[in-house]
Amino acid sequence: MLNPPVIPDSAAEPALLSPTELNPDDWDRAARRLLAKMLSSFAYEEIIEPTARAGDRFLLTLDNDLPLTFRARRGAYGNWHVEPDTIELEGRQFTDPLRFLVLARRVLDLDGATLGHLIRELTTTLAADARLDHTALPVEDLADLDYAQLEGHQTGHPWLVLNKGRIGFSASDAARWTPESRTSARLPWIAVSTELARYRGVTGLGTPERLYRRELDTATRASFAALLRARGLDPDHYLYLPVHPWQWDEVILPLFAPAIAHHKIVPLHADGDPRIPQQSVRTFLNLDRPDRHTVKLPLSILNTLVWRGLPTERTLAAPAVTAWVQGLRDEDAFLRDECGVILLGEVASVSVEHPLYDHLPDVPYQYRELLGAIWREPLESRLAPGEGARTLASLIHTDLQGRSFTAELVARSGLTPTAWLRRLFVALLPPLLRFLYRYGTVFSPHGENAIVVFDDHDVPVRLAIKDFVDDVNISAESLPEHESMPDEVREVLLTEEPAFLTQFIHSGLFVGVFRFLAPLCEDQLGVPEADFWLLVRNEILRHQARFPELKERYEMFDLLTPRIERLCLNRNRLHLDGYRDRPNRPHAAVHGTVRNPLHEV
Repeated sequence: MLNPPVIPDSAAEPALLSPTELNPDDWDRAARRLLAKMLSSFAYEEIIEPTARAGDRFLLTLDNDLPLTFRARRGAYGNWHVEPDTIELEGRQFTDPLRFLVLARRVLDLDGATLGHLIRELTTTLAADARLDHTALPVEDLADLDYAQLEGHQTGHPWLVLNKGRIGFSASDAARWTPESRTSARLPWIAVSTELARYRGVTGLGTPERLYRRELDTATRASFAALLRARGLDPDHYLYLPVHPWQWDEVILPLFAPAIAHHKIVPLHADGDPRIPQQSVRTFLNLDRPDRHTVKLPLSILNTLVWRGLPTERTLAAPAVTAWVQGLRDEDAFLRDECGVILLGEVASVSVEHPLYDHLPDVPYQYRELLGAIWREPLESRLAPGEGARTLASLIHTDLQGRSFTAELVARSGLTPTAWLRRLFVALLPPLLRFLYRYGTVFSPHGENAIVVFDDHDVPVRLAIKDFVDDVNISAESLPEHESMPDEVREVLLTEEPAFLTQFIHSGLFVGVFRFLAPLCEDQLGVPEADFWLLVRNEILRHQARFPELKERYEMFDLLTPRIERLCLNRNRLHLDGYRDRPNRPHAAVHGTVRNPLHEV
């Protein structure tokens, strides 16, 4: 990928990518499911407003007075769950989400440019879903997979409709570089002059040489140095980092061409470790050497609301954020010893500045996130003997036979469903609540960032969290616990008023995951949804009773208010930012409020 391809035969015809996974059965099933998700998500965000009819049927009048009807159940936080097989248009079964966009354009209030991009992003999402269905496994087989393998079977964000748009990827790119491709690759490396590149590392990785000794074999390091010397360059004046082959070809070669021409950036070769992409697409797990770090690389594709680059200054600050957050944990006996929370730190980074873009704050933000790398602590080496781990997102996965992954884990555990859920909430909530109440600090514990650690009986025992520099927020109201925060950390962490800081737990965990898990538990485990939310509330109250000295913080960061603001993810794409360029990353929209089930129960 780093060098021009060799064409073996000028007369040979180019081969077309064979879409063997695309067939009527998989496509129609995925389309029916995606249309139901679209109706459910849009109704939750009040982009559409269906009206109740007899029983549990609802009517949505499309453009030109076309009647669309479906069955749905309502749930906590104003949730909608539309049953895919009940959707009808003018009395006939309707299953096409792409056609729905066209027929509901005025109802959805879409301009022509947004509609055009939406159709493209929805089509690629649907194609990815169909390919996932083509190789889908039943939950009893999924439960036997390890963390890395299971990632390739996840279906993506449960709330965002356009969750696999990946604008910028071709079909060949998607077949090669997406998690559902389940294809490993050896990442190429580059050397970047210290005139452009800066390194940061936590204690123990304070110099790049210490990182490279852990990540690269002796022969590979020697080869990199020899390649630089062969060009008359001094290796001591360069930093090494892996690069995504797509990013090299599509972004680095065109936009850093002057630096490459003057040997400020030098292509090297791949290391020997096969890596596989995680759900975030730009993050790679090391398959052969799980003791080595997970690597997070910029990828200039538009996916799930934002361009998936690495902001230059935030990349540089990642190790400092890690040191501060892990320091809080290490000095807190409750977090360290009782919770045993695993904080997968971003322990080293190389940030590469673009000579022009990084000095132009008003250019689109995608151009200030082009090149760099973050090394994150590996999960496997943090687990105790007998422990396994799965992302929180896996708990809301349902196989093609309709069986829930959670139901399979509960059956394997030997516990009653209620006892298993209590163990889940004991594993997840106390560390998140401790960081919120004691330190005015929240993570974004959504399905991908939060990882559930299980014992050898598939019982949840503790929590692992990743993605600090992007998803840690702190209270805008000054707290004594923030006095130890280094200026470098304070400058990059986002701040929110206390009343809104709780939204990261509500929206990331309760709305983003539990809103979907609760009805699954009611249907497949016999735990009524009200009982589910009562278990969550009781765990919050139990934690508060454990630390009565923080009573003022419980009022400051109140998770039990009657209503919370409704954060909206799909509204951003449809109505706020659409597909336009902007100088800063977009945030979730706020539209009205919803009733808080933790108050009601």
